[in-house]
Amino acid sequence: MINWRLKFIPLGGVTDVTKNMYVYELYQNDELVDILIVDCGIGFPREKSLGVDLIIPDISYLAEKDKAKEDKISKIRAILFTHGHEDHISGIPYLYDRLKQPDLYGSRLTALFLNKKLEDFGYRKKVNEIRYLTDYQFSNFKVRFINVTHSIPDTTHIFIQTPAGNVYHGADFKFDLTPPYGPPPNFYEITKVGKIGVNLLLSDSLGAEREGLTLSESVVGESFEREMRTTKGKFIMTTFSSNISRIRQCIEVAQKLNRKIAFLGRSMKENTKAAKEIGYLSGLESILIKEEQINRYPPKKICLIVAGSQGQFDSALAKISRGDNPNVKITKGDKIIFSSDPIPGNETEVYDLVEELIKKGAEVIYPSISDQLHASGHGNIDDLKFLIRFINPKYFVPIGGTLRHQRQFQRIVKELGYPENSVFLLEEGDSLWIEKNRLYLGRKIETKTIYVDAYGVGDVGNIVLRDRKNLATEGIVVVILTLDNNFRLLSQPRIVTRGFIYEKNEEELLKQSKKIVAQILKPKKEKAFKLNNIKREIINKLEEFYFRIKGRKPLVIVEIINI
Repeated sequence: MINWRLKFIPLGGVTDVTKNMYVYELYQNDELVDILIVDCGIGFPREKSLGVDLIIPDISYLAEKDKAKEDKISKIRAILFTHGHEDHISGIPYLYDRLKQPDLYGSRLTALFLNKKLEDFGYRKKVNEIRYLTDYQFSNFKVRFINVTHSIPDTTHIFIQTPAGNVYHGADFKFDLTPPYGPPPNFYEITKVGKIGVNLLLSDSLGAEREGLTLSESVVGESFEREMRTTKGKFIMTTFSSNISRIRQCIEVAQKLNRKIAFLGRSMKENTKAAKEIGYLSGLESILIKEEQINRYPPKKICLIVAGSQGQFDSALAKISRGDNPNVKITKGDKIIFSSDPIPGNETEVYDLVEELIKKGAEVIYPSISDQLHASGHGNIDDLKFLIRFINPKYFVPIGGTLRHQRQFQRIVKELGYPENSVFLLEEGDSLWIEKNRLYLGRKIETKTIYVDAYGVGDVGNIVLRDRKNLATEGIVVVILTLDNNFRLLSQPRIVTRGFIYEKNEEELLKQSKKIVAQILKPKKEKAFKLNNIKREIINKLEEFYFRIKGRKPLVIVEIINI
């Protein structure tokens, strides 16, 4: 008798809102036969000042060998994408080769964004554009994409049928009955899935703390018009550059009120250009101007749509706040609209940016003071209840939220009469086994944080970050020694510091430091000198000395010149 089991592993997107990546492994009699992956996004580092640009999922587990000594990556049948936000698609260019370039599938706008990103990395392979109401067979996986609504057009949920059981992958969504672009959610298809039967529901949980239904996107367009009518200077709107629905509504209001439009920020320009190519942004020819043309028009005739709603240091909006953009200067009468919520963890950066813009004289409106200028793309409690009732699964895994959102989702499920233990609160790397009549936890997969900076992927580890943090907060001490072949000092040690002390005022400290070094270099009959041992001992002794005297531990580097 054939025994089928399905193994689910989140490599991101649980207890962390970003870096979404979910692995489904199908086993036949304990032999791995197929792998399906949903989404491959980026995360945003907490250490924003230490040279790290972004974080990507750790796919080391997929590089392991299975029982037949085969690379697991060779079993990947496809990667499916739920929508076009950065935290769901932008990891793939960095991992595409390591994953052996599997087939990629996404909705129209999602596929367009993915193709642009792959082209930027030199890939020519095109993403397969999915069709709704169509079943796709990936070996033993049978898949159907279901259109739902979110803060970006062409968002989907995915129904995954396997011999081991059925899964409804309900990534970011809300039930918007009046979306500004595209159809409303396909409730018929969702309820049909519930009739077929679902063993496990994975559900977006980021809105699990908010009562009621989420506001429709169309409400935001009405608020844009109200705010733009009362703006005497430049009207500046910032949101995620992939939020095409929000951008489209702002453009429509600008057209109506006879304002010229300019897009600022590389990602904003690229995404709007891509959306324009497939007809998602139309009628721009008469009102679209280049960034260099902004000052040719009165401020009251300008509408700027700008990247940087999350307070990113190098974003277009941050540069405007610092006065670094020669074409845009904030003046009294300008109004700046933040039409997105801060991603959890980004609050400090966002509100620091708000403060800077206010100092420059702008009127700044953000979600904390006006909930009509941003409609969350994530379903509130009632949206989640509707999805749960429609699907009526046996078990649940909340995704796309932090631990507190997962707990709130568990409470919602319990209120609806399901057992509390039907909800699995997973962390990154946890594994969940799915069989016909039961679910149970498996072995935890070890994952690590993979950092990406301007120079490479994964070559910035925790030790490098620690050193960068020390440099930023404690400073650096460089000890330069000139030694003969017997490791005897040929001249006084030279000690140079930066960011630690002001050398002219610390002559005694430097004198003591040189004595410590000289003492270490005194000949010792009981042991032979080894270069690395000398360096390590000097570093340890000086670190202890500086911490005792100054209460600080600078990064100590020893350079030895042999003559």
